[in-house]
Amino acid sequence: MMKQHLAILCDNKPGVLTHVAGLISRRAINIEYINAGYTEEPDVTRINIVVSVEDQRALNQAILQLARLIDVIKVVNLDEAPFISYELAMIKVRVSSTQELSDIANLADLFHAKIVDVNPGAVVMRVTGREDHIEALLQMLKEYEIIEMARTGQISLSRGSNAVKKM
Repeated sequence: MMKQHLAILCDNKPGVLTHVAGLISRRAINIEYINAGYTEEPDVTRINIVVSVEDQRALNQAILQLARLIDVIKVVNLDEAPFISYELAMIKVRVSSTQELSDIANLADLFHAKIVDVNPGAVVMRVTGREDHIEALLQMLKEYEIIEMARTGQISLSRGSNAVKKM
């Protein structure tokens, strides 16, 4: 299985994300991450999708079908050129002593994470980075109890001065 990063520009209309996700899932391609948000143009939404595929031909076929959807402006496979990919994770960890709090704060500092909330019994940290960076922090936190976690999934941009809309 290989992971592929797709950037999809589409009209900012209700139901577009559902159509895109539905088309990919109907092609039996697994969606690892999917997120959508505003772009520099208010009427355009960018959907970032990371998919796992065994067959490049099936992915290429899905990309062609995505490009034919009425509300889709552009589909780019970012893996065909250099790109940067990051994600955000918020992690709530149980703390039972000031020593544990201190240890977790030191771990957060090592991973360039920020403690964003401290309450009796729990601390919440925010970390951004590559998937392997976040996984490494989670590995270090295994000796503590992770109460709750939320991850955005990867968002990606092409490197250099070209925008996806011009690729």
